[in-house]
Amino acid sequence: MDFILMRRPVSWKAFCLALQVKFSNCNRKRKVQYESSEPADFKVDEDGTVYAVRSFPLTAEQAKFLIYAQDKETQEKWQVAVNLSREPTLTEEPMKEPHEIEEIVFPRQLAKHSGALQRQKRDWVIPPINLPENSRGPFPQELVRIRSDRDKNLSLRYSVTGPGADQPPTGIFIINPISGQLSVTKPLDRELIARFHLRAHAVDINGNQVENPIDIVINVIDMNDNRPEFLHQVWNGSVPEGSKPGTYVMTVTAIDADDPNALNGMLRYRILSQAPSTPSPNMFTINNETGDIITVAAGLDREKVQQYTLIIQATDMEGNPTYGLSNTATAVITVTDVNDNPPEFTAMTFYGEVPENRVDVIVANLTVTDKDQPHTPAWNAAYRISGGDPTGRFAILTDPNSNDGLVTVVKPIDFETNRMFVLTVAAENQVPLAKGIQHPPQSTATVSVTVIDVNENPYFAPNPKIIRQEEGLHAGTMLTTLTAQDPDRYMQQNIRYTKLSDPANWLKIDPVNGQITTIAVLDRESPNVKNNIYNATFLASDNGIPPMSGTGTLQIYLLDINDNAPQVLPQEAETCETPEPNSINITALDYDIDPNAGPFAFDLPLSPVTIKRNWTINRLNGDFAQLNLKIKFLEAGIYEVPIIITDSGNPPKSNISILRVKVCQCDSNGDCTDVDRIVGAGLGTGAIIAILLCIIILLILVLMFVVWMKRRDKERQAKQLLIDPEDDVRDNILKYDEEGGGEEDQDYDLSQLQQPDTVEPDAIKPVGIRRLDERPIHAEPQYPVRSAAPHPGDIGDFINEGLKAADNDPTAPPYDSLLVFDYEGSGSTAGSLSSLNSSSSGGDQDYDYLNDWGPRFKKLADMYGGGDD
Repeated sequence: MDFILMRRPVSWKAFCLALQVKFSNCNRKRKVQYESSEPADFKVDEDGTVYAVRSFPLTAEQAKFLIYAQDKETQEKWQVAVNLSREPTLTEEPMKEPHEIEEIVFPRQLAKHSGALQRQKRDWVIPPINLPENSRGPFPQELVRIRSDRDKNLSLRYSVTGPGADQPPTGIFIINPISGQLSVTKPLDRELIARFHLRAHAVDINGNQVENPIDIVINVIDMNDNRPEFLHQVWNGSVPEGSKPGTYVMTVTAIDADDPNALNGMLRYRILSQAPSTPSPNMFTINNETGDIITVAAGLDREKVQQYTLIIQATDMEGNPTYGLSNTATAVITVTDVNDNPPEFTAMTFYGEVPENRVDVIVANLTVTDKDQPHTPAWNAAYRISGGDPTGRFAILTDPNSNDGLVTVVKPIDFETNRMFVLTVAAENQVPLAKGIQHPPQSTATVSVTVIDVNENPYFAPNPKIIRQEEGLHAGTMLTTLTAQDPDRYMQQNIRYTKLSDPANWLKIDPVNGQITTIAVLDRESPNVKNNIYNATFLASDNGIPPMSGTGTLQIYLLDINDNAPQVLPQEAETCETPEPNSINITALDYDIDPNAGPFAFDLPLSPVTIKRNWTINRLNGDFAQLNLKIKFLEAGIYEVPIIITDSGNPPKSNISILRVKVCQCDSNGDCTDVDRIVGAGLGTGAIIAILLCIIILLILVLMFVVWMKRRDKERQAKQLLIDPEDDVRDNILKYDEEGGGEEDQDYDLSQLQQPDTVEPDAIKPVGIRRLDERPIHAEPQYPVRSAAPHPGDIGDFINEGLKAADNDPTAPPYDSLLVFDYEGSGSTAGSLSSLNSSSSGGDQDYDYLNDWGPRFKKLADMYGGGDD
């Protein structure tokens, strides 16, 4: 088969159409697959189109290659030889320049002819321009020439519009406005833009349109410039162990940016390697078109191989290993566990021991092995007791971490009854075994449990023990025997008894035989008896190691005897001075119970005779009676009325009970008036005692306060200046702790402290100077001492001595020598204390009158008069 190239390019351009090959059969159509013997230079599409895949120079010699065809159904093969050569040069035709390209001519517009529209041939359909991507140039590269046949008469200008020209991305295609030459300025990328749609325009020099625009479509021809890319570099899948061949595992997917409808974007998958390669190196296969991975061999066992790693390759060009581009990814297939291994005991017999009467203790650990994946339902073991425990004293729990079976005691075990247990236990998984597994679904073992004898508590039977006994039983009477039993039949032990609780201290127990005897009279009316029952608790202790003890209760039901005489109730009442309008209703109080209580008989004694003369009593029923005045008038006051009350016991018991009756003046309603009620009732003994206690407590508090004040005064006096006892006149002077608002807020005659002729108005007195309560940091100067005032007095001596001591002691704080006085304001009859200045000032003041007051004021006159002493 020979083909002649109709154009004369200097070299083959990639993907330029060369020829089309078709094979046919006379009888039927076949699906034929084509292949080139020189795939590096030429390729064949599915429709038989042959094209060059790269640019290469064509020599004068013929280019030869083969094209193979194969029927996809019958696998029949054919081949044909292709010879390519240049078109021979014709001498009579002028030689075209190599760079000469096709021209696109604008179609004619509609034109008028003979006054009517003339039908014109419709616009041309310009075939698309195919331009391969990634061209190496040189650029700009000429594509086609656009020309109008009217350029012979007019000067035209050509332009193109559309994406790639004057619209983004701009500048890819340009046109020479004079010659109409359309060129591309740079390499194209089909993966970015696969097709450009441009419009060509022709206008005159005035910008008027002379031709209708024509459409130019530029197809970017795909080249295999992109490798396949997997969506994930690592793919994770899983398959259950023991899966049959053909089980779906997972799907891997790769994409190729090249044209998916061309060979450049057609991918094929295959498995490059499998690790590990056991039990077969080909455990999985992959669908080369879809990427589905399935199992192809049996023998997946998680206990042997837990994970497989596959290297998957994706190749374009339909998987052509020579020309296709490839990429790889990793598929990690995890073999998931199924319950194909039952738990198996590590021993046939397990041993354990437990002390008797103990519960919630672990007796034995049952260990099993299971090859399935740990901590899954196929591995977790469930234990049960299938025999040897008819009373349900044991249970088996599963340790979630170790999967061991923990045999525990849930009910107490008595050594004297059962000394050993032999349990039959079974272990199985939480989920049943997978189908087709030949192993038994469970494993069995035996557990031998030994019971250890321990010293148990003695116990009383029955507990409590109830006896019936009349009250009033004398001391020394034997009531009963309270004995305890020791459950340890196989231990030789002695039991001794002691009293644990006896609220009324009525009983004693023999420590050896448990005989209970009274030590006091039993009294049913005792507050320790509740509902006629007296409870006493006793302790029984053995001599085992360690010693154990048990308690028992004796309940004595006390039968009543008539040992309590009735008493009147209430014990105090009130009535009016006249019999009308009210009476006193009384009843009886008897601590005994039927038949030793009511009905009661009420009567008045014969003596004193005034009782029956003044009062009368009438029985209302078996429990109540009515007391009334017998005379017409009884003076108000408190009266004690004795009443004889007899119960119904056998023999009956009588008692004279005093009823305290207050007779008072009554109002119209028959009620005592308030004054009479208060006077007549008086204060009871309890109220008087309470009042006395309150008075005593109040006196104690006052006494404590006085003592505290005395102690506080002593502490203050200890800080003051030490003086001679003979000069201490503090007992003769009132002491003021707080000065308040001055002397005028106290009711004292302060004028007595001054001579009448020495009183001066407040206005002429110097303002007092407040002393600072701080120790001076330098030695105090020696102040001159004033001469003694002519007026004698003890207070003057005292003040003078104190001032002299303070002036001569520079280290003494000022508050330890003299009281500090502040200015108290005007209006005081005593005048301001600021007039009493120290020896350093006020020398012109005459204080001689203080000498007339006695020796106690002489010191004061000397201090302020300027004396030498």
